[in-house]
Amino acid sequence: MATWRRFIQDDLRARIRVGEEVVDILTLQALAAHYQVSLTPVRLAVGDLIEEGFLKKLSNGRLTVNRDAVGSNVGQDASRPDLPEDLPRKIKDDLVVLSLRGEAVFLREAETAERYETSGTVIRQVFHRLAGSGLIEHIPRRGWRLVPFSQEKLEDYTHVRKMLEVEAMRLAWPHLEDDDLRVMLNANRVPDNQNEEPFVDNGIHAYLIEKADNFFISDFFARHQNRFDPVFAWEATDRQAAIDTALQHRAILEALLARDPSRAEEALLEHLDYGHTALRNVLWSSTEHEIDAIVRGGE
Repeated sequence: MATWRRFIQDDLRARIRVGEEVVDILTLQALAAHYQVSLTPVRLAVGDLIEEGFLKKLSNGRLTVNRDAVGSNVGQDASRPDLPEDLPRKIKDDLVVLSLRGEAVFLREAETAERYETSGTVIRQVFHRLAGSGLIEHIPRRGWRLVPFSQEKLEDYTHVRKMLEVEAMRLAWPHLEDDDLRVMLNANRVPDNQNEEPFVDNGIHAYLIEKADNFFISDFFARHQNRFDPVFAWEATDRQAAIDTALQHRAILEALLARDPSRAEEALLEHLDYGHTALRNVLWSSTEHEIDAIVRGGE
């Protein structure tokens, strides 16, 4: 993963090389605010740039640009670094893995910010977003707690889901639109070779529930689906799991387009009974995850 230390270092170096004015942000606090990160990656990046000769530290402790480092690129465009990996997605993926191990740990904002080289404000925003997805929850006067994944809860949810989604399909039959189905069919793409990536579109599930137009079916999924969506989304990052899911969606959609109720129901049930091999591999793994040291004991 590209780090904020490396990004800040590369970004400032590129700015200095083309003669861009950076004096207004040349304090540790201003740089941290500018890049929306904690002070740690800023200190490290500044230290690297001082060693490289792009910055100088004056006797009073202030930073200044080493004008000797401004070379022949003055006034020209310079390639700027790519931003580090999408932070909310990275944190979510890490927490999903930890959740799969069934641990109801508390999450400490300060240590999590330090780990991901960002600010506490950013982490708080990410946590609020993840709480909305059901992956973590806020406990009054205690902070954020990871919601542990439970194989038993998944099985219980799947049992009820199968009954309700099959019923939703039956209610939806008179309201299906072929154009909608074809769009979803084309959106589930299976690669022709190893160089291509699969693409999974989960829209068929929400489509059937919407077309069923049953308050209680919609209410069940609105209340409970978000608890498992982050896990299913993480699982889809596994190539084979994504291929399997895309194929299953296509089987459902092809049966719906053929107006074959028995085949469509069979395909739907086969999909909902999917073995979740990628999830089991994590559940059975005893490998310690690097995030453990950050989130434990945050009460």
